[in-house]
Amino acid sequence: MSKKILVIGGVAGGATAASRLRRLDEKAEIILFERGEYISFANCGLPYYIGGVIANRKSLFVTTKEDVEAKYNIDVRTQNEVISIDRDKKEIVVKNLATGEVYWESYDKLLISTGSSPIVPPLEGIRSDNVFTLWNIPDTDKVYNYIKDKNPQKAVVVGGGFIGVEMAENLVHRGLEVSLVEMADQIMAPFDKDMAILLENHMKENGVDLYISKGLTAVEEDGKYVILQDGTRLQTDMTILSIGVRPNSQLAKDAGLELNKRGGIVVNDMMQTSDPDIYAVGDVIEVTDFNTGRPTMVPLAGPANKQGRMVAGNILGTRPEAYTGTMGTSIAKVFDLEAGSTGLNEKALQAAGKIYGRDYLVTLTHAGSHAGYYPGALQMTIKMIFDLEGKVLGGQIIGFKGVDKRIDVLATAIRFGAT
Repeated sequence: MSKKILVIGGVAGGATAASRLRRLDEKAEIILFERGEYISFANCGLPYYIGGVIANRKSLFVTTKEDVEAKYNIDVRTQNEVISIDRDKKEIVVKNLATGEVYWESYDKLLISTGSSPIVPPLEGIRSDNVFTLWNIPDTDKVYNYIKDKNPQKAVVVGGGFIGVEMAENLVHRGLEVSLVEMADQIMAPFDKDMAILLENHMKENGVDLYISKGLTAVEEDGKYVILQDGTRLQTDMTILSIGVRPNSQLAKDAGLELNKRGGIVVNDMMQTSDPDIYAVGDVIEVTDFNTGRPTMVPLAGPANKQGRMVAGNILGTRPEAYTGTMGTSIAKVFDLEAGSTGLNEKALQAAGKIYGRDYLVTLTHAGSHAGYYPGALQMTIKMIFDLEGKVLGGQIIGFKGVDKRIDVLATAIRFGAT
């Protein structure tokens, strides 16, 4: 008898799992619920659409509801929010946000891929009309249209992670004067400070004013001023918040599923929750850090898609595969530089009580993007971390070209325990 499988969440892991389920089982009834208007869009591309690098808005969509329904015979229900799960009856309650209708659906197996949402701190003035987050297509449209309609001259980006740094760059491309505020003592947390400073200097060279080790405390005068911890007042026409995300796990919590202290859904290596008929993937789950073996949260699209592919076989029971952990390999563009990281950095090792020379070793080298005798070679800085036996623990690379190829090699080496 064919199974009825419900998937909650249609971006990254959820959409990947649904399509993989269909490839593995032509007869299963598969329904995909997404509370937003769109499924399967390119989160990482959003800043580049705002900056004009991606000219066509349609390029942000990996696929559409109509394509998935036609190609995979999957019932895709956008603007339908799952509001509760009855584990005893194996039913969910759904609200159609377009019509207001509330209905229920039964399931044999359920997959939760509800993702995460941007953190908006409860600060004075934070809800001003010119303060934005950037996490989905509606967010992107708001920012894009605000720039088009209001012609802002100055912007403040709060948060020096991937999205914050990429937004700063793309706002510069749009002709704005940009200030970036970061509460930590460096931007780009996956990198050690000696590497992050290369990115900071490059951003300054490209006109971004950096305010490091300074957190946001308030937004005043209807969003015209951003106030920092040291009293600095930054005049701005718009503010972008990019200070982290939290898992969308309230649905799972209300259903009585086990969560960790940060709100992540606890799963086993088969991506099963504390209820064996309910699985979960993506930003909403706790994963095992491949490098340390400890539980962590990694809100990246790459791991979510990988988990989505794997969990399909586990749900059907036809191709069971254990998830061995997330490495968190990542790469970003910072103006003319590429910045990639994988594995452990020195900060993580030192936080775990490890000591340089006693527990690990570091090399810092400068290499060309290709052989120096051939024209066009560009320099890159490569930091590698090893244990005392030479096993690769982590790597960070910053350069103008070819970073992606080298960081892929390092990630593969770490995954296979190479020296």
